[in-house]
Amino acid sequence: MCGRFTLHFPVELLAEIFGLPDFPGLVPRYNIAPTQAAAVVRSTGKVRGLDLLRWGLVPSWAKDISAGSRMINARSESLPDKPAFRNAVRFRRCIVPASGFYEWKPEGSRKIPYYIRLSDGAPMGFAAIWEAWKTPQGSLLETFAILTTSANPLIATIHDRMPVILHPDTFGLWLDQDVRDPKQLQLLYLPYSADLLILHPVSTRVNSPRNDDPACIEPTPS
Repeated sequence: MCGRFTLHFPVELLAEIFGLPDFPGLVPRYNIAPTQAAAVVRSTGKVRGLDLLRWGLVPSWAKDISAGSRMINARSESLPDKPAFRNAVRFRRCIVPASGFYEWKPEGSRKIPYYIRLSDGAPMGFAAIWEAWKTPQGSLLETFAILTTSANPLIATIHDRMPVILHPDTFGLWLDQDVRDPKQLQLLYLPYSADLLILHPVSTRVNSPRNDDPACIEPTPS
């Protein structure tokens, strides 16, 4: 799964990697948690834009916002079969830029947090879907869920799931609004190569969303 991630790259790099026409105005984040606002890249025609959406997908038919806390992730293998996700994967796909993500490894009675990033230091792009939910006040709340897949051999040492990390040359396909057949996207859900990722243990201070600073990603003794 993916329950926390970071985004702290220079905006100029994000604009270059994700094909954004403007530099996004973003504050560096080191501990993005569910229900918080996070940046997503979406496409309107041939123009890409970056917007802040709430993490935790709330289906358009949901009775209240609490549904989002249970839908921070969406299993890629079953997207077309789930009422909450099947329309979104056809019509409302987005990419979540990230510097890295956290996962927790059970060790006895404890869970040790690890930080995972690309070995070349480049930004990650998580495959995601989004929805718009009408609030009781009548306004629209836009939310998203990050897709997950089976873990590669590196991540499997910690957890059996990992986010779907897109290769930059597939960003266009994922954001293409003319692609509406989920079968055309299935090859994108393969686990990202373990050789291209690195990980290290970090402090348990990341367990609290209140801690959001560079110390969250600093290595600790394994």
